[in-house]
Amino acid sequence: MKLLIIEDDIAFSNTLARRMAKMGFDCQCVNVESEIIDTCLQFAPNFVLLDMKLEHGSGLHYIAKIRETLPECKLVLLTGFASIATAVEAIKLGADDYLTKPADTKLIAKKLLGENVEVQSCFESTMSPERLEWEHIQQTLQANGGNVSETARQLNMHRRTLQRKLQKRPVTK
Repeated sequence: MKLLIIEDDIAFSNTLARRMAKMGFDCQCVNVESEIIDTCLQFAPNFVLLDMKLEHGSGLHYIAKIRETLPECKLVLLTGFASIATAVEAIKLGADDYLTKPADTKLIAKKLLGENVEVQSCFESTMSPERLEWEHIQQTLQANGGNVSETARQLNMHRRTLQRKLQKRPVTK
């Protein structure tokens, strides 16, 4: 059960890979768009999780290329910016399914393996408020292209407070 995770957020992809590995997947992460197709060819995964919003473009542009390279793989598009239009477009382009973030590991595994497969989630824990805040700040910062001032305005937070929070290491749970 080889799983390729295509995600430009390194912390998120590594966390997801660890969780999916606990469920029996052999995981590999790609965080740079230029490595997507080469990794698909070399790793030859059975499953692909593709983020829709990548650093320099849209994951939608890679669906057809991945499908051409790996016609038998199960491809699921993950996005934090869900809409009916992108869901329909993803399926038309060849994605097998579409999930919105945050999606728990059990749901992702069910989408990859099939709804009828029983998936264990005993290690799945609720995210702490501190981790949830960190994830929200990172997502808002990314949506603003790294602009700290605009992110602080959107979060209704003083810019210096946001800068202090960004200097701290992310909470692991």
